[in-house]
Amino acid sequence: MASMRLKDDWDRLDSGTRTWLLENPACPVLPPAMSAKFSKAAHGDLACDPHGQVILSREDRDFIRDKAEAAGTITRLPTREYRFFDTPPLPVISKAPPPGSRAAASPGEAQ
Repeated sequence: MASMRLKDDWDRLDSGTRTWLLENPACPVLPPAMSAKFSKAAHGDLACDPHGQVILSREDRDFIRDKAEAAGTITRLPTREYRFFDTPPLPVISKAPPPGSRAAASPGEAQ
């Protein structure tokens, strides 16, 4: 028996299971209740951990992420932008005035 591919079995999953997967696209191991629903609908072998929880392959996680992006439940961040949730945004620091220009003495003079 060939191992299950989520891409092939997506339409066999009930809408609640598909919604959960779209809302949790980075989850590599499904929780027990979701694993039971998933196993019931799956057509093929499933990789499971010692607790019987379904382990999603990299291909399956990529498929879910693509579906979630298409559905608008997640957006992919630009690869060069890093976000840290416990820090405020960094302030924009302007460059020093060009050489030979006069620096303003006060904010009012800058205008």
